Amino acid sequence: MATLVLTVVGGALAGPFGAAIGATIGQVFDSTVLFAPKGREGPRLNDLRVQTSRYGDQIPQLFGAMRVAGSVIWSTDLKEQRDKKKGGKGQPSVTTYSYSASFAVALSSRRIASIGRIWADGNLLRGSAGDFKTAIGAFRFYDGSPDQAADPLIAADKGAGVVPAHRGMAYAVFEDLQLADYGNRIPSLTFEVVADSGDVSIAAIAAGVSDGAIASTAIGAVPAVHGYAASGNDVASALRPLIGGLGIAVRGDNSGLMLDAGTASEATVGQGSIGARFNGKEERGLRLIRSRAEDVPVRLNLRHYDPARDFQAGIQTALRPGAGRKEDNLDMPAALTAASARGLAEGRLQRLWAGRSGMELRCDWRALPRVAGSVITVEGQQGRWRIEESEWEGIGVRLTLRQVGGTGVAVPPASAGNAVSQADVSHGVTVLQVADLPVTGDEVPTAPVVVAAASGASSGWRAAELFVEDAATGGLTSIGPSAAPAILGVAVTTPVALPFAHIFDTLSAVEVDLVSDAMILTNADDLALASGSNAALLGRELIQFGKATQTGPNRWRLERLMRGRRGTEWAMATHSVGESFLLLEQEALASVPSAYVQHGATLHMSAIGIGDLTPVSAQETVLGQALVVPSPVHVRAAYVGSDWQLSWVRRSRSGWRWNDGADAPVAEEQELYRVNLIHNGAIFRTAETGVAQWIYGAADIAADQSAGVSGSVTVEIRQIGTYGLGRPASIDIII
Repeated sequence: MATLVLTVVGGALAGPFGAAIGATIGQVFDSTVLFAPKGREGPRLNDLRVQTSRYGDQIPQLFGAMRVAGSVIWSTDLKEQRDKKKGGKGQPSVTTYSYSASFAVALSSRRIASIGRIWADGNLLRGSAGDFKTAIGAFRFYDGSPDQAADPLIAADKGAGVVPAHRGMAYAVFEDLQLADYGNRIPSLTFEVVADSGDVSIAAIAAGVSDGAIASTAIGAVPAVHGYAASGNDVASALRPLIGGLGIAVRGDNSGLMLDAGTASEATVGQGSIGARFNGKEERGLRLIRSRAEDVPVRLNLRHYDPARDFQAGIQTALRPGAGRKEDNLDMPAALTAASARGLAEGRLQRLWAGRSGMELRCDWRALPRVAGSVITVEGQQGRWRIEESEWEGIGVRLTLRQVGGTGVAVPPASAGNAVSQADVSHGVTVLQVADLPVTGDEVPTAPVVVAAASGASSGWRAAELFVEDAATGGLTSIGPSAAPAILGVAVTTPVALPFAHIFDTLSAVEVDLVSDAMILTNADDLALASGSNAALLGRELIQFGKATQTGPNRWRLERLMRGRRGTEWAMATHSVGESFLLLEQEALASVPSAYVQHGATLHMSAIGIGDLTPVSAQETVLGQALVVPSPVHVRAAYVGSDWQLSWVRRSRSGWRWNDGADAPVAEEQELYRVNLIHNGAIFRTAETGVAQWIYGAADIAADQSAGVSGSVTVEIRQIGTYGLGRPASIDIII
């Protein structure tokens, strides 16, 4: 039987959203299900802070007051002005050059009321009174009205009959902005936008995003936010952060769709209507369901924009006592006070805890008026329950319910923290590193794992655009923006070249100079190290460090080292002063697409950041570290009778955790080894075996002795991997 609500949703959303939203909302109305994350959809906080000019980038719909970067939709070439001044007597003339640019920035795909302050590279470009801090020819603002005209400057550049008026989209046009303060380039801008006067309710946002398919009125007290940026693949994606974060349901009836805050119960299902007959069979009327406490996060971090701190990103955290280790994050692209954000985090966590309890009811026909998405009480059961599904079968009604949290959430005091001043902090020059990584996770790679890490010598550095260079032509191909600022630098001392990797190297210490004195390294205890903390690439060796001591403004001494991690012990003897250091934090590593990575070739890359006048370059020879099988270990040789019997323990690119009594899994197409016998630097015998042992028999020994081989012989063992020979292990024998 189909749920009753499907007909209502299908009719209410007929038109442009019918298929996209009806399929989502028509199934279940609980916010944690209806708007549960499904891959990367909807807005992210960083989407509003980094200015772009890439074709196809989405322009959000803005509500209330927000701070956004926008997208450059048009610009001229730089305009050069030459100023030649005569020198004094006997002095040559002096020629100076200045540059300006004209460009347009799209801000919102919804009409907005006004623009307030504007920041350029973090510095105030336009004050709250509308005054510009840098010389500019003209500034025009188009609010996105349906009858706005095309900008005359853009029309003059592109042609009056060609350029659109961008009706329905708010944008700003800068004419001849002087660029001397910004490195003679268009700076990265952020805008304080006022899309609506005062706070805006969630119901109004839902109505605006859905073009009225969701009513602007709501059942119960729907809260308001200071501002919101709506974007995504569909209406559900645009509203998911609000609906999920606030625990609001979308419900429908014959009049259409509306929001239900769930702050009050609409009806009570009495005991007399529970326990109907279905298809002539009496069924149990009520069944309670409860999930594990461990499935509810013990910590919930809510990220938002804080108006009290010039709309900088903030975070508020809610905690619960009890069992569990799960931690969740919720990105809310909304302008919220610290107290409101803390309240939302606490309410969200309470709803998740209450939502562990579910109920299934079998009722008679009197339950038909109960609408999916509404909140009810059930006689004899504590709490309030939201109807997730309502299904008519035979002469009975099946209701699927989920318990909702209480309406009074105790909110502890919340602080917005101190605002981070950007006025005196420049972006700085980008520093770029390219690294060919070994296997760092649990998955087995099928291509070289090459990453780009970027940062800057200034604490104001934020991001850069990454490019792959064509070594033959010098052309650049963009691969998108860098990741979060990485902690990187160079080595000023080298660790001891150990003969093999110890669990802990207490003999060595290495000092590194980080590129910025704002970068910080921290200690890690042995338990944290065992979980992978403080992993870093030093040259080609993957290390971990337990102790980090600052010895200078940007110099750190690293001790209690774990060496040769993930099969990189071969690199322990290759260190040199000046080699690169990179802390391996996943959020700071941008993957280089495999299409640009060629095994054995040198990869050339460039980065252009806000503070870079010219691209910065870096290169790396791709050895395919993640594809090379680690060397075998525990090689043993025993002379038994007239034979040398050799054995070893294999290692693998998979299964890095210690499992007692179990060999590492075979991550290659087959288990196969190549054994080379070497005398005086030359290979004189080669064999292959499918097991981790090999016998150098008496007959072969005699034949080799007859050929002139005697004395010390090195036995070299390599596992044959899917992508080539692994690294060698060796042992010496005498024949």
